[in-house]
Amino acid sequence: MPIRVRSTRRPRSSRITLATAAAALLTSLVVPAGAARAVADAPDARESRPVHSYADAVRESVWVDTGLDGDGDGRTDRVAADIIRPREPAAAGRKIPVIMDASPYYACCGRGNESQKKTYDEAGNPVQFPLYYDNYFVPRGYAFVAVDLAGTNRSDGCDDVGGRSDVRSAKAVIDWLNGRARGYTTRTGGERAHATRWSTGDVGMIGKSWDGTIANGVAATGVEGLRTIVPIGAISSWYDYFHSQGAPLYDANPSWLSGYVNSPEARARCGAVQERITAGTPYSGDWTRAWSERNHVPDASRVKASVFVVHGQQDLNVRAGQFGQWWDALAAHGVQRKIWLSRTGHVDPFDFRRADWVRTLHRWFDHELLGLDNGIDREPMADIERAPDRWTTDRVWPPRAAAATTLRPGTGAAPGVGTLTAGPAPAGATETFTDDPALGETDWAAAIDRPTPAKAGFVTVPLRRDLRLSGPSTVTVTATPSTTSAHLSAVLVDLGPDTIRDYAAAGEGITTLPERTCWGASTPGDSACFKETRARTAQVQYTIVSRGWADLGTWADPGEGRPLTPGRAYPFTLKLAAADHVVPAGHRLALIIGGTDRDLLDPPSTTPTVTLDLARSSARLPLVGGAEAFAEATAGAPPALRATPDAPLLRGVAGPRADRPLPEGAAR
Repeated sequence: MPIRVRSTRRPRSSRITLATAAAALLTSLVVPAGAARAVADAPDARESRPVHSYADAVRESVWVDTGLDGDGDGRTDRVAADIIRPREPAAAGRKIPVIMDASPYYACCGRGNESQKKTYDEAGNPVQFPLYYDNYFVPRGYAFVAVDLAGTNRSDGCDDVGGRSDVRSAKAVIDWLNGRARGYTTRTGGERAHATRWSTGDVGMIGKSWDGTIANGVAATGVEGLRTIVPIGAISSWYDYFHSQGAPLYDANPSWLSGYVNSPEARARCGAVQERITAGTPYSGDWTRAWSERNHVPDASRVKASVFVVHGQQDLNVRAGQFGQWWDALAAHGVQRKIWLSRTGHVDPFDFRRADWVRTLHRWFDHELLGLDNGIDREPMADIERAPDRWTTDRVWPPRAAAATTLRPGTGAAPGVGTLTAGPAPAGATETFTDDPALGETDWAAAIDRPTPAKAGFVTVPLRRDLRLSGPSTVTVTATPSTTSAHLSAVLVDLGPDTIRDYAAAGEGITTLPERTCWGASTPGDSACFKETRARTAQVQYTIVSRGWADLGTWADPGEGRPLTPGRAYPFTLKLAAADHVVPAGHRLALIIGGTDRDLLDPPSTTPTVTLDLARSSARLPLVGGAEAFAEATAGAPPALRATPDAPLLRGVAGPRADRPLPEGAAR
């Protein structure tokens, strides 16, 4: 498919706004409740304790040689690694493990809910390390290393948006920590820095969004010394961040993203790199070698580290399909895994389940990096948020009882208002819709029981029993377009009243409060105290469960779109993101098929009318209990729906979202 150029397209930067930093610096030494009693290490210890001085910790910067020359200046690039580590272990000849967050955001945009940036004293020594990892873990015997990706902040080179330079930036630091790469005390000097004097070489990488994506990419190299990663709302394939089965999501412009995070110096020297990114990542959605380089899923077999995944099921920035495909690939290769799935959008667990998160992360790092037998590896694999602040656990995820179950769309009493059952539609049954880029998933769901031209909806009877979906879904259609291009959207919806996290509002499911709580030790320049949050909720009449989008032009080759022949029927399977959702008794489950999903998918070059052959269309849903569970949930006379509250409908992502965070791909 040729590249489509639309002169009316707004630049990606017009769709985003920068949050401003609002963190107050506190000067007192503060530790969490119950952590003040410092105890010495013991052979049978089950938990690291805050026995080391944060105020007296070693704070230093090292520049690690990546072996690449990304900016073409004839000198291999050095990336800056700002380090804070307790002074006492090194003085006693003891070595310690490292927690690392490699990020492009330390200078341009900041990290966390309060957009914290790195700060330095007049001599260039690090003063503030964003987030709480240093405050909490350094007193407990860990080093924290904050790495500037190539081209960002104080690093050489150019950022290449998930490519070789990004991944090498962090991998080189792990190699240095293990004595396999060269580090220097300055950006240009020759004095060597040696980590093996204080580092065990064991590393745990953590980070949200782009940071977590780097952790995925480094793990996929199989680098020695990386023991665990904690990717939060992270990307596993950059192609799937900018496209979905050939269809462009938002404005597909990774080179803009490179320019955004690059330092001012890098912007002046990295034009050629951005041109290569543009050439290698076409807006058409065609698969290229550049996308293969940025796809970590095929390399899951190389992962040696354990993986603790955290993702918001309503994340419309780094969408849930990113964690699902990564999780399945890791499972196929026997990688040790743990997962938290929230009902938020693009939000860190520190901001939606703070106390439980810090406690769990502490135990995870203690087990994976210190080798403490605290039992976390024998606990349930999955924590899943069912309603705001209400969580359940699963021993294995998806549960073993989840089975792909075929449901079939059928015609109903009115056009576009069909049925969803286990039985096939009769031969010749069809439904038709016309693409309307002004409408999207929330408009379709709100009109599910009315004939509307922009969608085809298929609905079960009200359920007699709860029905749980757990895992990824697919929707297969036979679609006949009226024009030479067509995009498809498929949406699963829980129809019925509920209270949800308001993921479409500012905060994406949380409200930030003025009160602060403290998680570790503080200095005058680096506070351990952060603003508290609470769930921001909405009363709704339906809940979006899972989504998928595609360009019908990729029907023959998923790597290349082609013009369609009007009037020809095309078989196509859409992939829907992994989800875990319980449709309660009395609610209905709906499958909606439409064209352009407003603000989630860019429209095709034409305005097609699409006819679906229902006899040759179906959905494969991961139902716990399989076909038998569906039969039991839909059998007999349905119960009456419970009372419907007088509540507004959730409007999803309406228009260009001024409240939307940077595409983390640009999120902070």
